[in-house]
Amino acid sequence: MPAHSAFARDQWYVAAWSAEVGRELLGRTVLGEPLALYRTEAGDPVVLADRCVHRRYPLSASGLDGDRVVCGYHGFTYDTTGTCVFVPGQKRVPRTARVSSYPVAELDGMVWVWIGDPELADPDTIPRAPHLVADGWVTVQGMEPIDADYGLLVDNLLDLSHETYLHGGYIGTPEVAETPITTEVDEGAGVVRVSRHMTDAECPPFYARSTGIEGRIQRLQDIEYHAPCLYLLHSRISPTGQDSPAFLTEITYAITPSAPGKVYDFWAVSRNFAVDDAEVTTFLRDFNHTVVMQDVDALNLLQRSLDTEADGYQELSINIDTGGLAARRILAKLAAG
Repeated sequence: MPAHSAFARDQWYVAAWSAEVGRELLGRTVLGEPLALYRTEAGDPVVLADRCVHRRYPLSASGLDGDRVVCGYHGFTYDTTGTCVFVPGQKRVPRTARVSSYPVAELDGMVWVWIGDPELADPDTIPRAPHLVADGWVTVQGMEPIDADYGLLVDNLLDLSHETYLHGGYIGTPEVAETPITTEVDEGAGVVRVSRHMTDAECPPFYARSTGIEGRIQRLQDIEYHAPCLYLLHSRISPTGQDSPAFLTEITYAITPSAPGKVYDFWAVSRNFAVDDAEVTTFLRDFNHTVVMQDVDALNLLQRSLDTEADGYQELSINIDTGGLAARRILAKLAAG
């Protein structure tokens, strides 16, 4: 794959979990664009370019006066549209004193931003993850920045055979790598589906300690990747030889390119069992964070390796890479417009 995958600009990306955006300014970088996020007093999310027009001071390091952002350096003040409404020492505000304001949508506990042509931003095209906020479900979540190309994270999540090796003792067992996959690709819709159904598998600690199942399990993994940003892993666990009781876990990732060679890894684990058990919640949060950090460390290492690779290296791909290769084709097509 190329050193850095091209960005698809006319797409929606997750800039933050809803819980991260409040009355304190938050700085994020999406597709190389520095952003400042906050909520109005009415609770609506706002996304502005994170650079004051005057001396480029980060607005995310500034403050709010009502719904207006007051630059922490010289006091240039912006409304929610990015228009400057006050400059120090004079009555007239220069016509060019404005920063970009980006289309924003809040769905399923995520704040989505559109970096491309604002005329094309249609919130109805955002893929959904309703389990993140649904009644009867409990979710733990976090975000880790990775110093790697976002395409490497897509590859990682679409080929779960690495669970056996990278995440052994956590979520990986021998059966994950041994079980063949089925892959379906809808290039027009930009969706890749990869399924791995294990009828008789070892139960890894992630599920043994959260479900209480003793012994072997039926483990059904069904991935839906909605390019470029949203990844859903529908996981269904039950004792071997029976379909019930079924323990449903929804693993959600938002894959947001930050800058060339940098990606935000938004992760969440949602469950519909033991929803009142605080110990299970804490266990899944801590355990999954450990698993995510294993990916972070591996992808940081992989990117450094690729950055020192001599020209002309020919990548080797096999059956397990079918989903990832399909995703690369779709991402390249989206980036090409």
